[in-house]
Amino acid sequence: MRLGRVLGVDIYLNPFFLALLALFFVAGVLDRGLVAFGVVLVHEMAHALVAHRLGISSNEVELLPFGGVARAGTELQVDPVRETYTALAGPASNLVMIALCVALKNYGLWHADLSLFFLQCNLLMVAFNLLPALPLDGGRIYRSYLASRIGITPATYRAAVLGQIFAVIIAFSSILGIWLGACGLDIPVTALFLLYASTRERSAAPYLFMQLLMRKQQELLREGVMPVKQLVATENIPLGQLMQPFLPRRFHLVTVLDRQWQYLGIVTESNIIDTLLHRGVDVPVGELIKR
Repeated sequence: MRLGRVLGVDIYLNPFFLALLALFFVAGVLDRGLVAFGVVLVHEMAHALVAHRLGISSNEVELLPFGGVARAGTELQVDPVRETYTALAGPASNLVMIALCVALKNYGLWHADLSLFFLQCNLLMVAFNLLPALPLDGGRIYRSYLASRIGITPATYRAAVLGQIFAVIIAFSSILGIWLGACGLDIPVTALFLLYASTRERSAAPYLFMQLLMRKQQELLREGVMPVKQLVATENIPLGQLMQPFLPRRFHLVTVLDRQWQYLGIVTESNIIDTLLHRGVDVPVGELIKR
């Protein structure tokens, strides 16, 4: 549901967030729901504004139960440095709001109920969003860290699987919490959405990898120079497997050996991509060598 436009950014409410507000309404604490709405909105606007500052197009924010999604250009996800800065912007905004809340208390401008809830919302947002699990901010930071070491596809899989694991843990813990009277239905709703969102991130990993490859070609054409990483592979390795360790902002040269470990030749990353697009992922890398 579209709410409106703020600073050039369209604001949308996810159905799960609407369900969370409905729970606040039924419980008679809609004012708290509106406080949570404001906290999430500031958190996501921080993401969008930092992304824009870093040169990434971002014109849409969707509010979710545990935070939200600032829809940015695909170039953000395949640029580990800029994704890290953008991901940190959300929790940083919550820390700023926590400091503001403490300052208001020190000056006597403190609402005993709502101000305490406002503080709790921000603390929860920071703690929850820094979990190393996609699609949370901590998961994006963790994915960016891993991508420069093992490649973006396995990094995305790892962070997304952690998201699914955390979702299951939170869901079962919330059942116990409801039985003990320690939490409400908002926690299992959040856990279910986390499971859904992390599963979606995992399924999108192969497409993200192809975007990375295309963007890297554009960067090399634009800048004219890029650091190189060398790999060694036997001639029978299929291209799909060979490309898994490809890293962002590195151009790859692959030395191909035969089954007796004898040198056959060198294949460039651009050769591999072209062959993959035209013939698929199962082509052995040895077929790219002109004997």
